[in-house]
Parts: sequence; C-alpha cells; structure tokens
Amino acid sequence: MEIKLICIGKTDDLELRKIISNYENRLKHYIKFSFLYIPDIKDAKNLSQDQQKTKEALLIEKQLKPSDIVVLLDEKGKQFSSVNFSEFLNKKMSSGCKRLVFVIGGPYGFNKIVLNKYTAKISLSKMTFSHQMIRLFFIEQLYRANTILRNEPYHHR
Repeated sequence: MEIKLICIGKTDDLELRKIISNYENRLKHYIKFSFLYIPDIKDAKNLSQDQQKTKEALLIEKQLKPSDIVVLLDEKGKQFSSVNFSEFLNKKMSSGCKRLVFVIGGPYGFNKIVLNKYTAKISLSKMTFSHQMIRLFFIEQLYRANTILRNEPYHHR
C-alpha cells in the first residue's frame, strides 16, 4: 500500500524540513510514502476565505484517484492514541487499499464540498498547530505506527 500526504504550500522552515526529511527516510524501510505539495494559491490575500478554500479543493481533487481512500486531517476529526492509529493503518493495509491519502487543508481548512465528500477525518490534537508543524507531527506518528506494528522499541508502552 502507498501512503501519500497532500499539503497546501511548501514547508518554509529549513529546520522543520530537515526533521521531516529524517522521518521520510526512516519510513522508506516500512512503506511507500510520499508528500505532494500543492502550491499556495496565488493572490490569496485578494480572495475571501471561501474562495480560497474552493480553489484549494479543486487543486486537491485533481490529485486524487477514484480508488483512493482519503482521510482529511481536520480539527473535528476522530482522535487516536498512537497505538489506535497503528491499528487503523493496519486495517487499511489489510483491506487491500492500494493508496491511502491523507490531506492537510489550507490555512482556513477545507471547504464544505470536500468535508462532505470525504467523511474520514482525523484530528491530531484539540490544539491548533501551524500547517507546517502538522506535517512533522503526522509523519512522526506514521513512523511510530509502523514501529508499533512491528513491535520495535521506538514506541515505549
């Protein structure tokens, strides 16, 4: 199974990029994983929040295949412990899913069309984090989940 993380905008902070890259390299030993960065919306400051979310939704939709299992990273989504998240991933891997796609929306979240179309939602915390930090937190949890599934010592129970 392939796992993809779709993000709006690139990670600007060099230190964050280094840490994210570290986890990306670690993940290669377990799964096929990739990031897909959708460029920031041009002239976003001249658009309303709804207009910006609609444009982002169209760009996200272009990257998805009908067979994809799509999970939105959304503040109103289900929260998991690390062990529960590893179980969630294991179920998806066992189900024959070819591509599991996680999506981080833009600065204002997802538009209603995306929220209604893709009902699987995960929240990494009740707190709000920058979109760049969420990338790091998500990839670390993805790595952690894979080590849990293999009973490796990274995750201490």
